[in-house]
Amino acid sequence: MTVQPQVFGFDVPWESLYGYAQALRAGETLYISGQLSHDAAGTFIGEGDFELQARTTLANLDLVLKNFGATRNQIVETTVLLRNLRENFDATARLHAEYFGKHRPTSTVLGVSDLALPDQLLEVGAVVRLDLEP
Repeated sequence: MTVQPQVFGFDVPWESLYGYAQALRAGETLYISGQLSHDAAGTFIGEGDFELQARTTLANLDLVLKNFGATRNQIVETTVLLRNLRENFDATARLHAEYFGKHRPTSTVLGVSDLALPDQLLEVGAVVRLDLEP
């Protein structure tokens, strides 16, 4: 028996333009695409404000988790793409640790020269195991 993956999207323009889902569930694993700072209409939030962008990005990650009935404690890996790595690393580390509390997923932080949107400073993707205790 073949099982179709379950997908989720915010229905923002770039999903169909680029041809991807915000998240895809395959079995008990949830793969979450890089989240960024935008509102429900797809309007970018936080031009020039790294902390606002980071907090909005993580709030969008929470929205994806909620759609699948998952929690932060089920995240097993994050991938963080950062513009201006040296300038933004300390704030990223602080906000990542604050977001997860005592939970410690694996994480990779990569410095990049550019991201999809002109004012975007970070992007956060994740892998979630839905069979872990929430």
